Amino acid sequence: MDQIRITKIFSFETGHALYGYDGKCRNVHGHSYKLFVTVIGNPINDSENVKFGMVIDFGDLKKIVKEEIVDVFDHATVFNKNTPHVELAKELSDRGHSVLLVDYQPTSEMMVIYFAEKIKQRLPSGIQLHSLKLQETESSYAEWFAGDN
Repeated sequence: MDQIRITKIFSFETGHALYGYDGKCRNVHGHSYKLFVTVIGNPINDSENVKFGMVIDFGDLKKIVKEEIVDVFDHATVFNKNTPHVELAKELSDRGHSVLLVDYQPTSEMMVIYFAEKIKQRLPSGIQLHSLKLQETESSYAEWFAGDN
């Protein structure tokens, strides 16, 4: 049977600061991210299956990405755990703000690598993550392709 790619798009708001960066993005700021998630697989060929003709139910893909990415990152502020902003992060967290301290520089490039690992772990057998596109601004995005990795 033919392999088919399907894509679902997600939106979330996230703040971050780039530790050690030599430009404006060293300051705390935020983005309205768009995440394009593309998976590949064979459509279900069993006419008795309620998901007949689907690679994966868009609702099932939405649940995975929402739980692993959107619910975690939406309206959170992300800092590299080695940042001097760690005191600010603690203060924000103590005041009830959602703060994530991560092991990577929170650039679109590194976030998309992290997102790929989280999503791959949750996909059902027979479905592979094909690509991710994380759009940070109207004109800037990072892409991850399984074929490149």
